[in-house]
Amino acid sequence: MALSFLFSLILLSQTVPLISSSSPPSLLKPGSSLSVENKHDLLISPNGLFTAGFYSVGENAYCFSVWYTKLLSDGSHTIVWMANRDVPVNGKRSKLSLLKTGNLVLRDADQPLPIWTTTVRDSTESAQLKMNNSGNLYLQSQLDGQIIWQSFASPTNTLLPYQLLTKDTLLVSSRSSTNHSSGFYKLFFDNDNVIRLVYDGPQVTGVYWPSPELRAWESGRSTYGHRRIASMDFSGHFISSDGLFFNTSDVGDQPVRRLTVDTDGNFRAYSLDELRGVWRVTWQAISETCRLHGSCGENATCLYDPGIGRRCSCLPNYKMINHTDWSYGCEPEFKPTLCGNGEDNFLQLPHFDFYGYDAKYLPNTTLNACKQECANICNCKGFQFKYDRTQGFFLCYPKFKLLNGIISVNINGSMYLKLPKSISISSKNNKVVEGFSLTCSGKPTIQLDRAYDKNPKEESLKYLMLFTYVFGAFEIICIIYFFYRTRNPSMTTHGYLQAATGFKRFSYAELKKASNNFSNEIGRGGGGIVYKGALSDNRVAAIKHLKEFSNNEGAELLAEISTLGRLNHMNLIEMWGYCAERKHSLLVYEYMENGSLAQNLHSKKLDWGKRFDIAVGTAKGLSYLHEECLEWVLHCDVKPHNILLDSNYKPKVADFGLSKLLDRDGIRNSQFTRARGTRGYMAPEWLFVNLPITSKVDVFSYGVVMLEMITGRSPTDNANQSGGSVRRLDSWVTAVMAAADGKNDWIEEIIDSTIDGKYDKNRMEILVTVALLCCNEDKDARPTMSQVVDMLLHVEEDNSE
Repeated sequence: MALSFLFSLILLSQTVPLISSSSPPSLLKPGSSLSVENKHDLLISPNGLFTAGFYSVGENAYCFSVWYTKLLSDGSHTIVWMANRDVPVNGKRSKLSLLKTGNLVLRDADQPLPIWTTTVRDSTESAQLKMNNSGNLYLQSQLDGQIIWQSFASPTNTLLPYQLLTKDTLLVSSRSSTNHSSGFYKLFFDNDNVIRLVYDGPQVTGVYWPSPELRAWESGRSTYGHRRIASMDFSGHFISSDGLFFNTSDVGDQPVRRLTVDTDGNFRAYSLDELRGVWRVTWQAISETCRLHGSCGENATCLYDPGIGRRCSCLPNYKMINHTDWSYGCEPEFKPTLCGNGEDNFLQLPHFDFYGYDAKYLPNTTLNACKQECANICNCKGFQFKYDRTQGFFLCYPKFKLLNGIISVNINGSMYLKLPKSISISSKNNKVVEGFSLTCSGKPTIQLDRAYDKNPKEESLKYLMLFTYVFGAFEIICIIYFFYRTRNPSMTTHGYLQAATGFKRFSYAELKKASNNFSNEIGRGGGGIVYKGALSDNRVAAIKHLKEFSNNEGAELLAEISTLGRLNHMNLIEMWGYCAERKHSLLVYEYMENGSLAQNLHSKKLDWGKRFDIAVGTAKGLSYLHEECLEWVLHCDVKPHNILLDSNYKPKVADFGLSKLLDRDGIRNSQFTRARGTRGYMAPEWLFVNLPITSKVDVFSYGVVMLEMITGRSPTDNANQSGGSVRRLDSWVTAVMAAADGKNDWIEEIIDSTIDGKYDKNRMEILVTVALLCCNEDKDARPTMSQVVDMLLHVEEDNSE
């Protein structure tokens, strides 16, 4: 009877939807999902202006998106944000789920790993997914009201009013008007603090706005806007920290506006004409649209036609490579001649220009001299020849690549195309091939070849058999669990653990009393919560209450006890005991008065001398783990939160919950079956399953921590962008050093200016150099931690002398 009742409940759950189809929800609660198969699984903003849900981007292809609810006159929606624009999911069994941990996860039907995730965690486990009237989709903790993730912080190709463009965000165009995957045009704050548009194509990359021919201040920009922030309000006022300011042509209150990097590479402001159901352009960055780079590809030119807009054409004796995509450009219909054999002619193309890719620059020269120069350069494709009115002579630009071509009567001079003499250059052959408009009539679709057609009868039988097996297994598990619980669990595995470690074993009641019923919380992490307590012998202790684990997870994290039992070093945290009673697992170790390095990084307590001492002490602790203790110990989660500071701000490495003991011969490297650590501090080899994991993963993390301590910049802020164009922390430091061109003023540019006190430039330069060596992509090029200690101690010896 019970079996039939339970089976009825299962069948009932198959027929009753989790989310009502009559009214879309205004929020998503923990443990709930939005399904791609239910068209009513949507989130709608309170004012009804925005909708979030699965949006069809092709045949059997969907992206979780935010769009304007109101249809345009052509029946389409305007998408303003996408989670998985480059990896659409299937139209069957895909769903967006809000886990109870606060993490938002998008899963494809047949994929074991998530397609997209917010990679956040809500410690209160009460986060809800909401959308406000501005179109911002966000996760908010209901206990403290903190927003732990928001779509406004990771835009796609569009900025909405009051949405910020910052140093950590960028806009990436769509591939075409019907293909929403990432295109080749990007808007971002460059390293000189200026907003720029860049063409990042398959073969070449180049900035085209503001004009690369002008310096920043000549374009009305400032390089001193260190905050790197920009936004537009509802009235159409745009303001940026680099001095860029504009008002839209319809300035005034208008609730429906957007800024978009369009598929053609232009940055435009739009306002919605609600009566006509169309978007009107109210401002654009570049008025001459043929000046946008990459429009027509290599060996092609762009001509603006007032009737149809931009039009692309191949150069004479060149042919289009891909007739559906101009970005591939054109290829020659002839074989190039041997270099310098005199078998070349030059075809004059008046009012043609190709920006960039000059092999040379020859001022005050003649046409014949320019022809000879191009003929002598093996990869010269032609040359630009024009008269400079301000200087009063001709200029010659031999080109090794013909890109960014444009035809305009406003262009002074001509392009001379290099062709073999075997090709006639008579006037009838001077015409370029027929051009094509850049707008596409066809609608490309994204096909995901996955079928889910099932036989209903076979499915019912399958579910019945599956239920029978599960129910039988459940009964067996209950019997085994009953016998296991009737035994004394504390005298088996935990007894052996006590004998192996030699630590004092505390009872749960002792630690509950010592921590005043776990009332004084001093920290928390993925492994559990840490409380301050006073033991019966009056020692002040840190008591770490581990989260509840399955048997496998509990055994793995309790390995921290046996790991710490083998360690004894002044720069490692000292373990005092543990508790293991039924579901309770706790660790007891010495209390550190000044908390973690993460808590002190942005305070005035750590001057440069203390920071250097922390660098040395941390290196010594890790060196002991790697090379001096009985077994090779990898920490696997080196970060500021796990470097604790005592009363004298001396560092001690802590939290070995993710550590693994390895034999020194490395035989057990295969034990690492998944990536370990914290995003931003993890070495690149964690991402490749075929690369062995060695102590060099800790070396990489140590280098990142040192750079963070020097610069005050968080690596997680520099490494977590879905587009991949924001530089890593070590890449940014390297670029600053390279730009300094041998001068040592780069130090002032990278160090944290909020820290008081003087510093030794020589010592600082060595510390940065060591940190960059540790952050090397190639693990074999990184030093060992003992080598790091030697290099840092050598600096101290030099200073003492």
